[in-house]
Amino acid sequence: MRSRKVQVMVIGFFIMWTFITYYVLLRTSNAQLSRKHQQQLKRLVPEALAEQSKGLQLTRNLIEFLKYKYSSNEQPGTTTTTPRISIVAAEISNEIPAPESAVKATAESKSTPSQIPTQTHLANGEPVIPILVFACNRVSVVKCLDNLVQYRPSVEQFPIIVSQDCGDVLTKEAIQTFGKQLTLIEQPDLSDIVVLPKEKKFKGYYKISRHYGWALNTTFQIGFDFVVIVEDDLNVAPDFFEYFLATHKLLKQDPSLWCVSAWNDNGKANVVDTTRPDLLYRTDFFPGLGWMLTKELWQELSVKWPKSFWDDWIRHPEQRKDRVCIRPEISRTRTFGKIGVSNGLFFDKYLKHIKLSEDFVQFSKINMSYLLKDNYDKAFLKQVYVLPLVTFDELRRNLIALEGPVRIQYNNRDQYKRITRMLGLMDDFKSGVPRTAYHGIVSFYYNKRRVHLAPNANWKGYDLSWS
Repeated sequence: MRSRKVQVMVIGFFIMWTFITYYVLLRTSNAQLSRKHQQQLKRLVPEALAEQSKGLQLTRNLIEFLKYKYSSNEQPGTTTTTPRISIVAAEISNEIPAPESAVKATAESKSTPSQIPTQTHLANGEPVIPILVFACNRVSVVKCLDNLVQYRPSVEQFPIIVSQDCGDVLTKEAIQTFGKQLTLIEQPDLSDIVVLPKEKKFKGYYKISRHYGWALNTTFQIGFDFVVIVEDDLNVAPDFFEYFLATHKLLKQDPSLWCVSAWNDNGKANVVDTTRPDLLYRTDFFPGLGWMLTKELWQELSVKWPKSFWDDWIRHPEQRKDRVCIRPEISRTRTFGKIGVSNGLFFDKYLKHIKLSEDFVQFSKINMSYLLKDNYDKAFLKQVYVLPLVTFDELRRNLIALEGPVRIQYNNRDQYKRITRMLGLMDDFKSGVPRTAYHGIVSFYYNKRRVHLAPNANWKGYDLSWS
């Protein structure tokens, strides 16, 4: 009852506001006004109509949000390990007011081809690697697209495909302002998703998973060997394309690799070595947030693609199968989307502090063979376990006499979480794997020193109960 009363009040307010607007405009455009004033009013009417349209759209979103808020059956005091979300609230809040470039889209929209480019290899045999951008209702996607277009070295080798869900008109028009610089495809299934009552608040994650499945199927069916996935709230570094161009071959060479990610979960400026933008690692943790996969991996995953929470699903041992990703010391992506389906989870504490690399590293001129499993394991694991063992207190107070890298040991989950919190690192686990870990080892930079937070040398593998 309360929800219905609020709806009626909101609708009544906007109807009254609309009629008053028209009444004032019509009354003031009578013959008593000068010709000059009438011409001014003619210019104002379209603007008033545009504002009215935005107001009505906001009203509809507000009503949906109020329906969600007052119909929620969640009992106070309950807890869940899954982040709480409201897809409707995210739709209301996303990047309002719209940036000027998106507002211009209404008057200057250009049609873009709906046909995905079909060229899968260049004349020299190099693969065409499409950048698949997932969009919904953020008109600020233009910030992401501006970045990609600015740094793209080759239109032919890196076609940008924007896949839009939600059907948001302003977002679509903003995307279309890029014309033939990209291809826009639209998720055809905008139907509601039926979920159990207790899952209603997570419906946004169901829609995201459905969108990912459709867009990846649509793109890979063209015949591409690789696809790079980008979300609409990511900025990219100047060498973003160079990074993937140099690492894509590793995915074919090494069956223990299943993705290359541009993201470092522990990439805050105070815990990375800013003098080593060229440094790359192997990690057991799936980072996402700007990542490349092969068509073979998609063929494997697509037949069992989950209905929701695809990123947590992909981190499970049944999917990962002990395969790892490549990730950088300094992130090649950074998120600016605090508002979204996850309601800004971790944003203020971690994500907004991630350093985006400003250097251009010519990765394609670097020998990447050190990242292959046999080479990496021999060098990395041997190096870590011969390092001096120190305590966090010694590290924090700079009481270590020797120069160079050191090792801090953890023996259980609680000890790990306590140390990472003191260091300002992310302390959570997904399927038992700490973020950025490789063989349980989390590497970072602290007080101008490389530090490896590592389990004991007799480590037996990840424990699912740690999540």
